[in-house]
Amino acid sequence: MSFLDWIDSRTGLRKLLRTALFEHVPGGARWRYIWGSTLTFAIVVQFITGAILWMYYSPSAQTAWESVYYINEVLPAGWILRGIHHFMAQLMVPLLILHFMQVLIDGAYKAPREFNYWFGLGLLGITLAISLTGYLLPWDQRGFWATKVATNLVGGVPLLGDGLQRVVVGDSEYGHHTITRFFALHAGILPGMLVGLIVLHIALFRKHGLTPAMPKKKPDAMFWPDQVLKDSVACVIVMAAVLALVWHFKGAELGAPANPAEPYAAARPDWYFMALFQMLKLEIFQQQGPFGDWGLVWGSLIIPGLVFGLLAIMPFIGRWNIGHRFNLFVLFAGLAAFTVLTVQAYRHDAAEPHFRVAVAQAGRDAARVKELARAHGGIPVEGALFLLQNDTQTQGPRLFAAHCAKCHAYEGHDGLGNPIADKDRSAPDLAGFGSRKWISGLLDPSQIETLKYFGGTKFVHPPAGEKKSKMVRLVTEDFPDHSAEEKAQLGKIVIALSAEAKLPAQREADARDAAIIKEGRKLLADVALDCTDCHAYGSNEGGTGPTFEGYASEKWLTDFIKNPAHEDFYGKRNDRMPAFGEGARLSPRQIEMLVHWIRGE
Repeated sequence: MSFLDWIDSRTGLRKLLRTALFEHVPGGARWRYIWGSTLTFAIVVQFITGAILWMYYSPSAQTAWESVYYINEVLPAGWILRGIHHFMAQLMVPLLILHFMQVLIDGAYKAPREFNYWFGLGLLGITLAISLTGYLLPWDQRGFWATKVATNLVGGVPLLGDGLQRVVVGDSEYGHHTITRFFALHAGILPGMLVGLIVLHIALFRKHGLTPAMPKKKPDAMFWPDQVLKDSVACVIVMAAVLALVWHFKGAELGAPANPAEPYAAARPDWYFMALFQMLKLEIFQQQGPFGDWGLVWGSLIIPGLVFGLLAIMPFIGRWNIGHRFNLFVLFAGLAAFTVLTVQAYRHDAAEPHFRVAVAQAGRDAARVKELARAHGGIPVEGALFLLQNDTQTQGPRLFAAHCAKCHAYEGHDGLGNPIADKDRSAPDLAGFGSRKWISGLLDPSQIETLKYFGGTKFVHPPAGEKKSKMVRLVTEDFPDHSAEEKAQLGKIVIALSAEAKLPAQREADARDAAIIKEGRKLLADVALDCTDCHAYGSNEGGTGPTFEGYASEKWLTDFIKNPAHEDFYGKRNDRMPAFGEGARLSPRQIEMLVHWIRGE
């Protein structure tokens, strides 16, 4: 008795294989029959890769992002593993659509195959639910805020919304319970339901057999070997497409860690939900009603429910030829609407400046947190978010946008990339503040009255009955008449004054121009040149202008931000700038990060 005979006598393996492989295929093998097998292959790949990822994933608000970072950046070939899992999930949706199209076109949903068709609809719904729950698991900004937007739709259900949302979220706020619930759904409950439906789906498929595509162009054949070969080739192509996507995108994206306190303006669902996202923007779904956002309820729940209900009753509609044609019309009309809305959604985002800025900032944050983790030899016990929240390069532009960009600009934008309109620019542009170039522009008669410097301030536009500031009048009225020698002296003063800032970007230039800086400092202190009439420097006490001692240095800028109305700065002549060091406007650490960022540190 051979080994294979022994196994067969205990398991009935030969009978199982014969049943599986020698199925009757009406009209012979066809490429249109591959979609069910490719879907089964995709699900098996997802189960295998998901199980391995599970071994390294830690589902909590404090560890989820960090464990995914470990998979992506530390685990050997981890980025490939996660990339396969991610992109195979992306391809499963079009595979499902193609399979559904084949079933509907061939009439494989009609009696006696109604239950198998309904099980297929169930598989579609569960697959989308698995994708939705998996979107949150990396616990990055994109997944966190996109999922929050999606689950907020549940809160819009009349009367029951708040309770349902609490059940889904696990609490009144997103946090540890949210991610554990989504992980339980994604890795346990929904896959279990998926397996159950697949078993029933295949069992009924075996019972009723293939629905032949008409007309038959070839004689009937068996599943093995012709259809198996076509299915195998299709699975290889699917896997090759996934690997190509993994290689092209360097694995699945991991954004910056989720920060509930910092909304993400570019939060979007995955591509297969973008049509619904775009539909909800239509004016008809923005209406208010007796139950609140009734338009949102219709767009997000009722209409999708009605569409799914229509799909469910198609086997009854399709009993007649005209009903079958109606079902096909609904199929292609729905696909057309889905395509149009999806394209509109992406075109709208591409034309939206704030969206592009948010995406760019998110990309910088994602790259920065990984850079910080490597620089620190790993992620500290406080978590990855701690690294970003205490990083000058990350928080500096955010602090500037939140507290300074109401008046100031930074290279014409708010620090994050959002342009600032001219009407909103009422204080100098602080890009390069204290540098030689910046100070030279300030002392240029053609620039001082522009929006880059004092063009939006009362120094250029004083209240009625008052004159422009002495500084503006000096630059615009006296400087144009300077002799060549005076202009040369002014150039040395610029270099000396800029050296007071000790800017990192000018360290080499300051060292090289030490002799010029020494001469320029003497000129700064020379009372004959008018600088010390207003500005304190050296032994000169100055007057109404900011001190030149340590001008634009870390200490000078810190003290200025804390209280610009201090006597060392503008005093009573301060033009609307608040004292950020008072009333807990900004903490000392926040001021420190803001100062370092403005100075390019």
